[in-house]
Amino acid sequence: MKVLVINSGSSSIKYQLFEMPRSEVIARGLLEKIGEEISPFRQKSGRGEVEIKTRVPDHEAGLNLIIRSITDPETGVVASRNEIAAVGHRVVHGGEEFTGSVLITPRVMAKIRKYADLAPLHNPPNLMGIRAARKFLPGAVQTASFDTAFHTTIPDKAALYAIPHHFYHRYRIKRYGFHGTSHRYVARRLAEILKRDKTELNLITCHLGNGCSITAIEQGRSVDTSMGLTPLEGLVMGTRSGDLDPAIIFYLADKGYNPKEINNILNKQSGLLGLSGQSNDMRNLVALREGGDPRAALAIDIFCYRLRKYLGAYLAVLGRTDAIIFTGGIGENNPLIRTLTLQGLEGLGIRLDEKRNRLTRAVEGEISAPGAPIRVYIIPTNEELRIAGDAYEIASRRPGNAIGPAASKKRRRK
Repeated sequence: MKVLVINSGSSSIKYQLFEMPRSEVIARGLLEKIGEEISPFRQKSGRGEVEIKTRVPDHEAGLNLIIRSITDPETGVVASRNEIAAVGHRVVHGGEEFTGSVLITPRVMAKIRKYADLAPLHNPPNLMGIRAARKFLPGAVQTASFDTAFHTTIPDKAALYAIPHHFYHRYRIKRYGFHGTSHRYVARRLAEILKRDKTELNLITCHLGNGCSITAIEQGRSVDTSMGLTPLEGLVMGTRSGDLDPAIIFYLADKGYNPKEINNILNKQSGLLGLSGQSNDMRNLVALREGGDPRAALAIDIFCYRLRKYLGAYLAVLGRTDAIIFTGGIGENNPLIRTLTLQGLEGLGIRLDEKRNRLTRAVEGEISAPGAPIRVYIIPTNEELRIAGDAYEIASRRPGNAIGPAASKKRRRK
């Protein structure tokens, strides 16, 4: 079964086409700067690379370009769009409504629209991608995988804020968490590596990229996570502040900043960029640190210190922790960040094998010292594969789409 996975952003569409259940990537691509004068488009597949620079006015035109590229007689990978049996959409916010991936219906689309006020930069373009896919691939099963779904198991004691309770009932203000598809993928993947059931493991998963979050997973279920009502809470990130004293917002307002300006400062001018004054890219900051730049060094120290604080808190939350997982662009590729985060935690059972740590980049592997009570792993995330797997399972349950050995027997009997 061919499954197209779409991540529709405010001005971009990322996609991968999978052959399931083999988990084989047939093609992948990225369309950027939708709505601007020039929209760069790139696709990679076994039939080569395609690069186009053209004007793409909206997401509908963008998805049409993607499907034309996938089915192009010379560089495409399928003969007809009808070969695409399912489309899995990444959707950021599903509120409390969705505890897993679902078949997209008009009701589901209405719920995604309902939660747009909690994710105004994400849910509206997610919906644009869904509408476009339904138009151009009307015969495909359309599914939604929500970033928030994995975290719907967080108990109220961890999810609710200490503000008047009626704000939860009136506006559903609570901790929702994000990056759930990534946290779920790496947790399940480690269970496979260890040949253990997911319900046997207590894990702490660290998704570190331009956006960062950390999650406590008890017996396969998320019980706490660092991002909150929005992705702004928690760890220091590329341009987001993470945790801060909420009175800072009122202080800045008294100094003449309006809500829109403050929101922009905390989301787009803070984090590593704000601290260093130079870059939100950890690779650049590490190079600057090595060159003796004090502000880059301070930004890295604050990033790792905040992560270590959350790590210690989640060790206490879980009581028993089997493993810590690093994933995301920084988590997978930056040995310095892993070292600075975990140093000094030997008394808690966390010991790195520094040789393994230095040599392991963007590949699965254990980097803890032999015999360490709490093991440490790098597991590259693959949210697209998880979404493809969910779409495949949902599509397989649809009437007429039965697959696998049982379905084969039925066909033979006929």
